[in-house]
Amino acid sequence: MPPKDWRCIVCDLARVRRGKSLAFDGDSISCSGAKYYMGYTRERRPEFRYFLSCGKPGEVEGERYKRSPEIVDEMDRSAEHLHAEGRCYIFKRWDFVTEGEDPEVVVFFAGPEVISGLFTLANFDQSDPNGGVIAPFGSGCSSIIHYPLLEQRKEYPRAVLGMFDPSARPCVPLNTLTFAFPMKKFTRMVDYMEESFLITATWERMKRRIERSGRIGQAQIG
Repeated sequence: MPPKDWRCIVCDLARVRRGKSLAFDGDSISCSGAKYYMGYTRERRPEFRYFLSCGKPGEVEGERYKRSPEIVDEMDRSAEHLHAEGRCYIFKRWDFVTEGEDPEVVVFFAGPEVISGLFTLANFDQSDPNGGVIAPFGSGCSSIIHYPLLEQRKEYPRAVLGMFDPSARPCVPLNTLTFAFPMKKFTRMVDYMEESFLITATWERMKRRIERSGRIGQAQIG
């Protein structure tokens, strides 16, 4: 049944990080943005161009994330889409994934020191300084679902740095961002770990810093 109240999927994923596996389909998601970015609809709500920008007096308050409705229109015209009709999304913490399951994306919720290691590893086999990681504008859920899944389609996918959406920030701890690996890229990066900076004294110092801060990131599967 459709949920009675609006819920943010990023807030729901806090339960996954605590060990509760969750499944979502088009009927269990109440947020229109999540429905769009997860591929259950290609339609924006009618007032979206004003909602994301300057608003419309007497009708909708604007978030002012874009300067004008026309910029929002152009953004949507150039957008790539997922197609998730009939699909169910399952989110599990890494240590709950079982043999035979085939996840598509690995998401880390982490502080800056951990993110620095993930970012550097994601660029380990890249000559292009922009070839390993992207940080596209979008909702919090787009940065851990939509964009990583679009990258997963590619022969050489990029990781996605995200959770910059001010509306989603209250759903994650302070000083926490996300780093999402399409599985194709994640498995390749794991193979490179033992020849990368992770075996150096530099990273040993970083590990001690991470341990002192108590902010070791937790991996989550989507």
